[in-house]
Amino acid sequence: MKRQAFGRTGLDMPPIIFGTSCLGNLYEALPWETKLSILREFFKHVPAPVALDSAGKYGAGLALEVIGKGCRELGIPAENLVLSNKLAWVQTPLTGPEPTFEPGAWADLKNDAVQKISHDGILECWEQGCRLVGAPYQPQLASVHDPDEYLFAAKSPAERQQRWEDVLGAYRALAQLKKQGKVKAIGVGSKDWKTIREIAAVVDLDWVMLACSLTIYTHPPELLAFIADLRARGIGIVNSAVFNAGFLTGGAFFDYRKLDANKAEDKPYFAWREKFFALCKQFAVKPAVACVQFGLTPPGVASIALNTSKPDRVQQNVELVQTVVPQAFWTACKDAGLIAKDYPYAG
Repeated sequence: MKRQAFGRTGLDMPPIIFGTSCLGNLYEALPWETKLSILREFFKHVPAPVALDSAGKYGAGLALEVIGKGCRELGIPAENLVLSNKLAWVQTPLTGPEPTFEPGAWADLKNDAVQKISHDGILECWEQGCRLVGAPYQPQLASVHDPDEYLFAAKSPAERQQRWEDVLGAYRALAQLKKQGKVKAIGVGSKDWKTIREIAAVVDLDWVMLACSLTIYTHPPELLAFIADLRARGIGIVNSAVFNAGFLTGGAFFDYRKLDANKAEDKPYFAWREKFFALCKQFAVKPAVACVQFGLTPPGVASIALNTSKPDRVQQNVELVQTVVPQAFWTACKDAGLIAKDYPYAG
């Protein structure tokens, strides 16, 4: 498995980073043995060090606890794990029948979580995250979790400015942790790439994670120019949500909105997918492979983040980042209007 230098982080990253929201009981409470099997498969199919992406928000810290406990049970050496912790949420006691931070999304949790994006809040998130994972493991990568959502929640320009100051304070805290040698690299993950650009203009980032932004369906020139700028600045790039929340591989949701084939505004999505599936069949390319491989095409993109709650799917996800797609397929996609004619990195 070919690894790439991850920007200026000093880390060599595999082409796949494993998401861990399922370990925090996203939508369903997986049995402990299933979670342990998922972790075991991570380390079975990718040469060490293996990269995991987690967050205090995932199950109100449960995913971090599972990673630490599971890796200790499996006897994983600390140097074999690269852990990213997205910071913004602090675990608190559960006082009601279900968590308040994201009702309906998490199953069978024993804790709640509160959002704390600020200088002191991010330090609290960091310290608690390290405790939840536990020795001998510690996150090497840290970021502010979904700053776009935090900023978009502002109800006035004045509140937006205050929230922006909170985000900048959070990054000052991360810079302190890096200077102290507690964290190796600081970054940002966001569904809105323009928020990443806004932050990257004023914060000395080491890496970024794009979500629902650079996909085979959507790849605007403005975003490609930003990716080229990140690469020129030595900032590592992870691409995630390359299936546009599952729609591109047959799901009902596009970027977390359920589409309706009978609505005029949604018909183009279904028409695009129908042509996409037909070309995939013609070239014997699985739609998931096409999505993942396209997401890796821009220079500077080191890894794709992929998630699964099924242990037997881990190997399949690893194969997605290793399968070669013929150039003729990309050319056919351009001819069919599925990929922009001027897309420079494929076809």
